[in-house]
Amino acid sequence: MSHKTNHKLRLGIVGAGEVVRRRHLPALQRQPDVELVAVCNSSYESAEKFCRENAPHATPMQNWAELLGMADLDIIWIGTPPYMHSAVTVSALEAGKHVFCQARMAMDLAEAEEMLSVSRRFPELVTMLCPPPHGMRGDLLVQKLLAEKTLGRPYHLRLQSLDSAFLDPDAPAHWRQRVEMSGLNTLTLGIYVEVLQHWFGEITGVFARGRILQPMRQGYEVIIPDLLTVLCTFANGMEGVLEFSGVDAHAPADRLEVYGDLGTLTYDFGADVVHAGQIGDRALHVVELTPDLETNWHVEDDFIAAVKSRGRINPHPDFEDGVRYMRVVQAVADSRARGEWVAINDRA
Repeated sequence: MSHKTNHKLRLGIVGAGEVVRRRHLPALQRQPDVELVAVCNSSYESAEKFCRENAPHATPMQNWAELLGMADLDIIWIGTPPYMHSAVTVSALEAGKHVFCQARMAMDLAEAEEMLSVSRRFPELVTMLCPPPHGMRGDLLVQKLLAEKTLGRPYHLRLQSLDSAFLDPDAPAHWRQRVEMSGLNTLTLGIYVEVLQHWFGEITGVFARGRILQPMRQGYEVIIPDLLTVLCTFANGMEGVLEFSGVDAHAPADRLEVYGDLGTLTYDFGADVVHAGQIGDRALHVVELTPDLETNWHVEDDFIAAVKSRGRINPHPDFEDGVRYMRVVQAVADSRARGEWVAINDRA
């Protein structure tokens, strides 16, 4: 959708939860050329409350189809769980709206591929996925160390993402544990697959095992694993072990270890601290994250700048990036179901 030079970008939100309220909305409200005009949430009452407390000039809407029917909207900002991402995205694009979609991209690979396919029909419209904050601050530092061959040839990595969010057996099922809302997305799998593929290239195959410690939660049958272990290979020849859990008490901060033939690199995701060392060093040392290499959160600015650029800027992660990590999420689910190694083919 084109807009006049003096026309504010009119934005509608579908799914106004905590992440939208706390993370996205303040940055959008700082944009002088953006106007939030409509909000649809899980209920009309919650949309009304969101508008009253955060955006009094916006109009609460009964349902997302009604919101998409507003002809003068430029942007749809999707903040729902994954089960709505594909339907809202496809409808928004067909209605001529730019789309920002809160991660994870979709319920499964088929939905993600549909989103990508439809976006290609409308190249004049900007589409962007929300990047994970995990590793964002030290992203350029890691890329610099890899480019400088600090590790030499990387051959092995180990990722741990463990917490206790689902440890209480009496707690109700969280939406992330409900397959009808989250799809195949499991714990932080998709988040870290996106991060790892950004740094080390494509994952080409997986073998996965999962376990459900509490299959019944207040009458709801959980089929998404509480524990997940993934063996994987990368296109560059590296092998990896990825461990995820939502039921580990007193677990350490998320951590990555990467080993190469010349050295080692670790990333503490809780503190954004990178350690590195090469053969001959007495120990790993902290690598200073200098201001010129530090990446801060400017996701909303990136998206709005892309919309204003009218095609000159392609923001990332885009839908192609999303399909790449959803391909791995799908393969992990297939491997768990079949109990076998699953090769991942690049079909983008």
